[in-house]
Amino acid sequence: MPAPLAFQWHITEKCDLRCKHCYIYAAGNKEQEEMPWDKLMMTLDKVEVMCENMKRTPFIYITGGDPLLHPRFWDFLSLLNSKKIQFSIMGNPYHLDDEVCHDLKVFGCQQFQLSLDGLKEKHDSLRREGSFDATLNAIPIIRKAGIKCAIMSTVSGYNIDDIPELIKVVVEHYADVYAFARYCPTDGNKDKWHIEPRVYRDFLDKCWHVMKKYKDLPIAFPFKDHLWTLYMYEKKNWFVPDGLDEFGIYDGCHCAQSHLTISADGNLMACRRFDSVVGDVYYDFDYVWHSKKMNFYRHYGAFEKCKKCILLRFCRGCPAVAYGYHKDYYAPDPQCWR
Repeated sequence: MPAPLAFQWHITEKCDLRCKHCYIYAAGNKEQEEMPWDKLMMTLDKVEVMCENMKRTPFIYITGGDPLLHPRFWDFLSLLNSKKIQFSIMGNPYHLDDEVCHDLKVFGCQQFQLSLDGLKEKHDSLRREGSFDATLNAIPIIRKAGIKCAIMSTVSGYNIDDIPELIKVVVEHYADVYAFARYCPTDGNKDKWHIEPRVYRDFLDKCWHVMKKYKDLPIAFPFKDHLWTLYMYEKKNWFVPDGLDEFGIYDGCHCAQSHLTISADGNLMACRRFDSVVGDVYYDFDYVWHSKKMNFYRHYGAFEKCKKCILLRFCRGCPAVAYGYHKDYYAPDPQCWR
């Protein structure tokens, strides 16, 4: 099968929430962008042409804001379904019921991702009162429709102590997938919820021991944070494979490798978590993918710390978090303890 190329597509910025760690609203309230229908169709055509030319299979992560608030949401799903393009959705629990989830399944939704950013008190303080319970209540509704339910957390110094216990809660509510990534500072707030490197390493260790208890249950724990690779390497649970091209990039950050973000205002971004605009939807997508701006994110020998590490081709931590701290994509990952 052709290698997939993932598109994180923000079709709208409309949302029921104003989460304290949301990058869309990091600069304060702003006009909510929404991609109009004609631009949605044009952009999808360009996605298809790009993937055909590159002999790669498109996979679209539809998100927002809350994508269900887009007035042509169902038309967009119908269009994707007619083209047999696979997709998942990242959204909120507030507009989900049995009928909606049934229709999502009919149109081909493979997975619906919700967020839990700590136990009830901290999660609700970050997102909205009642959000924790609403999210847990949505899990069986999604799964009843035959759609996988993924739970994602954004980890920071504010909620890090909640996460090991949260894993247990997620398992008890029968989610299909659980993963977490780190908070990416915006607008100079890097000290607000900072995590010291050794504290983060100890946190991964706690999570690993909790996850091991559920290894025989039907829940997946994808290691979304690439510092898991360093942790596993040190634990001797993972080894650098023999016989690989010494210049090849095999894992780690997907930026400029297998991922492109499309924002609601039509910008193309190497990564949505920091300022990485490489073009817009009026460009030829193949040109953008191979452009000088995109190639900037492929200069792996420029990583200040990672270039000296045996795990360069497999880890690189999170350059977006590094950028949030230092305004430098190639700066050291602030939570890397190596």
